[in-house]
Amino acid sequence: QVQLVESGGGLVQAGGSLRLSCAASGRSYNSLAMGWFRQIPGKERELVAASSWNGATYYPDSMNGRFTIFRDENKNIVDLQMNNLQPEDTALYYCGAHIGALSINPSVYEYWGQGTQVTVSS
Repeated sequence: QVQLVESGGGLVQAGGSLRLSCAASGRSYNSLAMGWFRQIPGKERELVAASSWNGATYYPDSMNGRFTIFRDENKNIVDLQMNNLQPEDTALYYCGAHIGALSINPSVYEYWGQGTQVTVSS
């Protein structure tokens, strides 16, 4: 089993930055694909960044290069650096883990954290 705990969410002004952190435990960190997702009321959960066990990363074009995912191999932590945040980025952000290859599909992720709220004001 895998346990995921997110932290780092909060309230930030437009143009500001936040760094979210996801701590994983219970399984070999290097065997997991990790992803950060967000969910806005009325919309499907969507991927904002993903990282495979072998270092590949994926970012949807809609992120416009503002988000970066980092993996700390020694601490089993996956961070999401978010820059130039805008009000439309307001959402509940989730960390997900998948036993397999990097995927953009949230349906294949087996483990989830409880989420951390990010709110961006004008």
